[in-house]
Amino acid sequence: MENSTVLTSEQITSDLLPQKFGKRGMIWTGILLLFCAFGAFAYYRQLKYGLVVTNMRDYVSWGIYISNFVFFVAISLVGSLITAIFRLANVPWRTPLTRISEIIAVSAITFAALIIIVDMGRPERLLNLFIHGRLQSPIIWDVIVISTYFCLSLFLLYITLLPDISILINAREKLGKPFSKLYRWLASYWKGTTAQEKIRNRCITIICIVIIPVAFSIHTVTSWLFATTYRPGWDSTNFGAYFISGAFLVGAGGVVVAMYIFRRYYNLEKYITEKHFEKMGRVVVLLALLYLYFNINEYLVPAFKMKKPEEAHLTQLFAGEYAPLFWFAILVGMIIPIFIMLFKKGRKPLPMFIAGVMVVVGAWFKRYLIVTPTLLHPFLPMEDVPASYHHYFPSWEEWAIAMGSLAGVLLIITFFARVFPIISIYKTLTDKNETQQSS
Repeated sequence: MENSTVLTSEQITSDLLPQKFGKRGMIWTGILLLFCAFGAFAYYRQLKYGLVVTNMRDYVSWGIYISNFVFFVAISLVGSLITAIFRLANVPWRTPLTRISEIIAVSAITFAALIIIVDMGRPERLLNLFIHGRLQSPIIWDVIVISTYFCLSLFLLYITLLPDISILINAREKLGKPFSKLYRWLASYWKGTTAQEKIRNRCITIICIVIIPVAFSIHTVTSWLFATTYRPGWDSTNFGAYFISGAFLVGAGGVVVAMYIFRRYYNLEKYITEKHFEKMGRVVVLLALLYLYFNINEYLVPAFKMKKPEEAHLTQLFAGEYAPLFWFAILVGMIIPIFIMLFKKGRKPLPMFIAGVMVVVGAWFKRYLIVTPTLLHPFLPMEDVPASYHHYFPSWEEWAIAMGSLAGVLLIITFFARVFPIISIYKTLTDKNETQQSS
């Protein structure tokens, strides 16, 4: 935090308290609610008429829903990157970013779980996964690690919030009454004693240690859902590392986008400084280079062997029907952001925001390309099937549900920023006191 020595404790608390929605905030929330309502209506139609309202058929049986699922799982890993890894590594500039990454992780993993239920078509059979689940199936592994990661992420977010909620309880005169009961219900027991703080710090450290292997497991298991299915494009031993590197990249890109938006519209320039964009720019470049390497490895080896089924799949990606999307995902999602952020001027807030948006958008299309083209190229050729089975483009119901789920993630983040501090007041005050004592 810049100028920490000139900011008083009262000013820091006042700056970081939750703010009421202005006109723009109300419009933004209204738009998100409209998208969610439209998605709910489309899901009602799917429940009423069945999956026939989608354009998924016998071959493309996953489509845009699973693309969204993989995207949400990927971006949720940012909680373990920023909070857990940076905390254990004692990265000093992480404070303004940890809360942002934690809420992104919780909101994304929530809708990752929900979109799976949407894809099932028969949600009443969800209980069968737990009653009749078999450990031989990667699907039950996915259910276990997603549930575990959600619980850990939610608990980590809650336990780091406790001192801040106590501050909010004491600031009820400034905040008004709307959420005072919620604050007291969540943290009336928190007194900030030395014993409580010691237990809290120990819990955070334990969760940070545990959440890292769980985070790696969740995306590794997701990759195994593909790799254990015998299809061209998925028959790979590289998928685990390939998915994890891509997940860290899109998660870091999502944090950069959120940093810029909160910094600008909540007037947090004193707390989310250009130094944070500079540091995150270096992190994103490293992750983009790593993911680009795994992409080259993922496509170069099958291209060199050029087995017949792989040939059709790769040809469609590189020069066929999906070539525009493929090159868009590679260029916009990795290469152009790398060139932007390699230079110091590109690691300023606005260029970083643009690069972050490119990373996130490119990552979504990349997940779509992982799912759809492969399903259209089974090892056994399609014969005597309707022409529609050879192509897939989502129906309006699928698009509406997908967009509604994306809006739902943003809505959780928006409501969280209205109710709780998006930057930890307690940790910022602690950092300020430590800086003054050391100087």
